[in-house]
Amino acid sequence: MNARKHPTGRHAHQGRLLPVLALLLLLGSVLAWLMWPTAPLAVKASATNPATDTATVERGRYLATLGNCQVCHTARGGVPYAGGRGIATPFGTVFSSNLTPSPAGLGAWSADDFWRALHHGQSRDGRWLYPAFPYNNTTHITRTDSDALYAYLRSLPPDATPAPAHQLDWPYNTQAALKVWRALYFEEGAAAPAAANDSNLEVQRGAYLVRGLGHCSACHAPRNALGASSNMLDLAGGLIPVQNWYAPSLTNPTEAGVQDWTLDDIVALFQSGRAGNALVTGPMAEVVQHSTQHWSAADLRAMALYLKQLPRTETPVASTAAAPSARLKGAGEQLYDKRCAQCHGEHGEGRRGTDGRLAYPPLAGNRAVTLASPANLVQIVLNGGFAPATAGHPRPFGMPPFVLQLSDSDVATLLTYIRTQWGNQAAPVSALDVQQLRGTAAR
Repeated sequence: MNARKHPTGRHAHQGRLLPVLALLLLLGSVLAWLMWPTAPLAVKASATNPATDTATVERGRYLATLGNCQVCHTARGGVPYAGGRGIATPFGTVFSSNLTPSPAGLGAWSADDFWRALHHGQSRDGRWLYPAFPYNNTTHITRTDSDALYAYLRSLPPDATPAPAHQLDWPYNTQAALKVWRALYFEEGAAAPAAANDSNLEVQRGAYLVRGLGHCSACHAPRNALGASSNMLDLAGGLIPVQNWYAPSLTNPTEAGVQDWTLDDIVALFQSGRAGNALVTGPMAEVVQHSTQHWSAADLRAMALYLKQLPRTETPVASTAAAPSARLKGAGEQLYDKRCAQCHGEHGEGRRGTDGRLAYPPLAGNRAVTLASPANLVQIVLNGGFAPATAGHPRPFGMPPFVLQLSDSDVATLLTYIRTQWGNQAAPVSALDVQQLRGTAAR
């Protein structure tokens, strides 16, 4: 029986080199793809020239309100839509662009260029845009709506203020990194994202508002270390990077899901900032203040219908949280009596105003109190809680900040007490939890 011969000499050497050469060729191809400049993508022009009549411009203004565009594209105290607002991310600061029709803004942009940015996330000169601009959502905006938005922005007074240069760490400041991110997480969307298994036109409109113009998933999607999600339209909730507010799940009724609410209550929350025992604060207060309170009744109802029919996810039933020690409970009760009881009631029942409606929300049975993440409670205690002023709630009561009065240990003791009293059963809060959140003052 002959022994198998082993390859020797030149043939063996070539056999070992082939996989190495193949790997080098693959790496070279990837590197060339990453470094090769990207030309502007070809887009299909509008069937007609974009209209500039008064009705189209007004429709574009309303669409910009639906998308809350002005908030991000206006620096604090700056000219509306002139950009320059810093948007903090875990990778550095991105500054919003100038959307006025000046040379520093959209002056040289065509309607096709604007559509390319919304639909493909690509600038006029071919540069990929940073996903701080939510093009995973704007990719679903229709061309008709894009053209109306463009007409409105072209009608604004031009402002020549250039946006500051982005301040991002390497390699996140490279087009190569953006190419990789897009390959992993961006998918060009349908013009009108459908609500699964629902032919109701109102629900379809609600899906378009929530998933497209309203870009709700920009906050309510869980994020990984690259600031992305496996499903960028997910509404399962997540921590808003840097701000360290938790955007609760819109599919879970124990967080912010509204599947069990009436349509009237859902509409009221987005229109006035309060409904029943619920009151918006934090980043959501800004959304209601500048956007949803100005929506039409039809669009508020459509959004409510869509949110109400979202598939439910439930939090697994956890074992009862351990009661705090007698010492910790006593210290928490003292802090609560001194700082909180006057407004929220001795037993967390809340307080009503002269109109008979709740002025200060109850803490007992409040799902914002019992969220798994204590981030929002920590932010409210440290930095204050402020509801939006709306036509339906023009003079909301606010909560003062205690950032200078309470130590990390005090805040942890107070919140542990609130989260474990009056039937609340949530995990305790540690001083370390508070310390990690204390440095973020954005609301």
